[in-house]
Amino acid sequence: MRKKARVDANQKEVVKQLRDLGVSVLHTHQLGKGAPDLILGYRNDNYMIELKDGNKTKSQQKLTPDEVEFQEKWNGNYAVCNSIEQILIVIDYVDEGRVVTKTRK
Repeated sequence: MRKKARVDANQKEVVKQLRDLGVSVLHTHQLGKGAPDLILGYRNDNYMIELKDGNKTKSQQKLTPDEVEFQEKWNGNYAVCNSIEQILIVIDYVDEGRVVTKTRK
């Protein structure tokens, strides 16, 4: 039987902020086997996000072996982020007509 999935301390607040900005959020951390914590939908694209707590040390934010394996095998939009700001960059969030930061060409 699988242990209860751990949720990073910042996840609840990050999810609230994303939803307030109109981003669709699906919790997937409970799936296990390295699956990312969140699936986001924004402007007709989907993003797999492994959310780490940016207040922890880099070694505490390290991916588990299952997460590394999932990341290596996934052929879609996948990112490891530790803040709302990083997520907004990944999804090319547009704020009042301005792209926060364009990451894709």
